[in-house]
Amino acid sequence: MLILVAILLVAMFFMSSRTRKQQRAAAEFRNNLTVGTKVMTASGMIGTVVDVDDANDQVTIESFPGSPTTWLRAAISKNIEEPVADDADTDDAADESDVTAESETASTISPDAKDVPDDLSDLDTAQREYREQQRRDADADGK
Repeated sequence: MLILVAILLVAMFFMSSRTRKQQRAAAEFRNNLTVGTKVMTASGMIGTVVDVDDANDQVTIESFPGSPTTWLRAAISKNIEEPVADDADTDDAADESDVTAESETASTISPDAKDVPDDLSDLDTAQREYREQQRRDADADGK
């Protein structure tokens, strides 16, 4: 019984120490906010820090140019990093230019392909014709 209690106490200590470590890291991030940092608030708003007021513990964020909003420092949840351009993106553009250079159009549709409508505009007509055919068949069977 004593061993079980000891194991539970050790497990609780490790779980709480990990939580405290995460809280310390988040507090350190919020205390080191600088102008120009792209951040996300706890409610999900993304913007760039334009002013940090240490006296009032507030941060001014601009999500759209000309629309600053003031937030409590504790409402800032994380740093948003800008994605970097991959070399694969430039390779795709080169591949597309190769396709268009080979032929006049980059279409892969053969000239004898059947045209299929993108919408269901003919659906009502098809249903009406189906119902009329069922009525004709029922009338023919009933006579």
